[in-house]
Amino acid sequence: MRLADFELRNNVFVAPMAGVTDRPFRQLCKRLGAGYAVSEMAASDPRLWATEKTSRRTNHDGEMEPKAVQIAGGDPAMLASAARYNVERGAQIIDINMGCPAKKVCNVAAGSALLRDERLVAAILEQVIAAVTVPYGVPVTLKMRTGWDAEQRNALRIARLAESLGVALLTVHGRTRADGFHGAAEYHTIAEVKSCVRIPVIANGDIDSAQKARAVLDETGADGVMIGRAAQGRPWIFREIVQFLQTGTPGAPPTVGELRSILQEHLKDHYAFYGEFIGVRSARKHLGWYVRNLPGGALFRARMNRIDNCAEQLDSVDAYLATLGADSAGVTESTEQERLAA
Repeated sequence: MRLADFELRNNVFVAPMAGVTDRPFRQLCKRLGAGYAVSEMAASDPRLWATEKTSRRTNHDGEMEPKAVQIAGGDPAMLASAARYNVERGAQIIDINMGCPAKKVCNVAAGSALLRDERLVAAILEQVIAAVTVPYGVPVTLKMRTGWDAEQRNALRIARLAESLGVALLTVHGRTRADGFHGAAEYHTIAEVKSCVRIPVIANGDIDSAQKARAVLDETGADGVMIGRAAQGRPWIFREIVQFLQTGTPGAPPTVGELRSILQEHLKDHYAFYGEFIGVRSARKHLGWYVRNLPGGALFRARMNRIDNCAEQLDSVDAYLATLGADSAGVTESTEQERLAA
């Protein structure tokens, strides 16, 4: 699949998720089959650019190309400056967030709140594209929802507008902002978006298995799929989907032995990226997702959450997995679907 001048490995993407898709996690997902990944959303306010949090979110050192940064905000000039700032620091693709439903984002007229003001959407797209696509040749993409609510579902107008202004790719989460993450994703709207534009359209929302990815592609006609919550604690879902799309047979989940290798790699990269104090604490949520459906996972999580140094956390993971047996099956598709439904 092509995105502007980039030939992507496949059409199965990692969704940007605040607090989750940092550089170590993106790298792991790419190694495990993802064709493309976008950073956590970075603030457009220049007063925040030098903060440790924003610097980490835009850190792509050593990352597999293309390096994509998602920016969030509601001021066109500020977003254009943020796009330029990130391109000058190595970003090769700029993604604009018009999909986040979080109140703290929408309350400052950013994320999916922007969909209520189509003139503002146009101004943002025009200025960001003028800032980075025209002078640098850097493509601009857009992640959006189907609208603000059921009465203001304007995804088709936004899609046509984005294409006319030069957006290179659209990702559509099949819910309105009012839906949050409740109810079923409306794939029929994604299909309508795909039918009304010529640029690539990526389907997002509720894709939690290889079979579901195939069904969504068939139903929507989308050019690819983006996986978010289903990848938490299950980064191998990307290779499962890619193999199923290519062969009709999903890839097998990892054995406990492979899960140990994946966790060791993830945790060591995570510690190196964050340092010991933040690293051991921010790794807890990932570990909780990894073991949630494994035998004894709840008891392990309770013990692990009291550990405050990296070496002991690594040893604790090894000791727990050793009780399961290296050749035992790891997390399966069915247990993950049960988790997401819970």
